[in-house]
Amino acid sequence: MTLSVGRRVRLAAELRLAGTVTSTEDVPAESGVAGTSVSLAAGIEGTVERVDEHHRRQSHEVREYLRLKSLLDDFGHQMPPESRRQLQEQVSALEEHWVAHQRRMLRVTVRVRLDNGFVLDDAPEEAFASV
Repeated sequence: MTLSVGRRVRLAAELRLAGTVTSTEDVPAESGVAGTSVSLAAGIEGTVERVDEHHRRQSHEVREYLRLKSLLDDFGHQMPPESRRQLQEQVSALEEHWVAHQRRMLRVTVRVRLDNGFVLDDAPEEAFASV
């Protein structure tokens, strides 16, 4: 599922949020920090405010494949036959890394303002279902 800004969504599973509590106001911090946890029930609805796509990092092999493939595509027709053949072999040897990289989906996170007033930021797209 691909979420978009403005789309209504429902929390797909119960979430437990744990951490420290900080004020968003300009109130001086107290000497003690409070730890807390909040549980949000599955089914709570809200609206998507932002969608962020995070590209997976490219491995050295993927970068090398892209570099050599570009070289072959741009200049292969001008190369001596033996050099072109060697370059084609190098590209072929790295192709499985490229295919595996393409199969991995982008990691998508969203900011959702829930109807109960909570805002979930950088939440995984998979945590929500369309309404």
